[in-house]
Amino acid sequence: MATNGSQPIKTAFKHKSWNEVRTNDSWAIFKIMGEFVQGYERLSRIGPCVSIFGSARLPEGHAWYQTAQVIAEGLGAKGYGIISGGGPGIMEAANRGAKAVGAPSVGLNIELPHEQKPNDFIDLDKSVDFDYFFVRKVMFVKYSQGFVVMPGGFGTLDEFFEAITLIQTKKIEKFPIIMVGSEFWSGCIDWIKNTFLEKHKTISPEDIDLFSIVDTEDEVIEELTNFYAKKQFSPNF
Repeated sequence: MATNGSQPIKTAFKHKSWNEVRTNDSWAIFKIMGEFVQGYERLSRIGPCVSIFGSARLPEGHAWYQTAQVIAEGLGAKGYGIISGGGPGIMEAANRGAKAVGAPSVGLNIELPHEQKPNDFIDLDKSVDFDYFFVRKVMFVKYSQGFVVMPGGFGTLDEFFEAITLIQTKKIEKFPIIMVGSEFWSGCIDWIKNTFLEKHKTISPEDIDLFSIVDTEDEVIEELTNFYAKKQFSPNF
């Protein structure tokens, strides 16, 4: 017997005529534009920030949760705001760390059917909701002076690969992309080096330099500091 909860699923998979598809697409443009405008207006006033990515599924007591919180506290103490995906797990840890040191705590929340609602450590005036992943990803890239990539799943990899692709193709300027947790990430990076670079040569040797791997809060801060010292300017928008 069908339940009310199944109705949205049935509606989503209902066959639509071509005219319905065209009409829905046309009106969706206004929703997409609205999300871009809201994101630009809210985030452009915040100041230099670092985005921290990672799994939504890691609980408060997990070592990686604690590491993410300590990293956020350290970056916040250095004057950076912290941007997260707004949800639980590593995202919550990032916002929690920012809140603990009085740094701007930003959450770019995505509407999902499960596991995602804004965490309690986002500043009330810095919580932005999105329906579209691609709009949300633009905000991460545009308003971050660095990416800190904690252990995570497909979503974390999506953010990582999108950023290095944009830098590799020179669509954006290079900025620090710092992967935290050599034990967790080593298999992925070995695969990139062995398969992409050495075996099939589908990337260039310099592409490996688009990111770094560290294990501690101090190393994250050092990577960011050294990057902007070489550029001879302070991180800002």
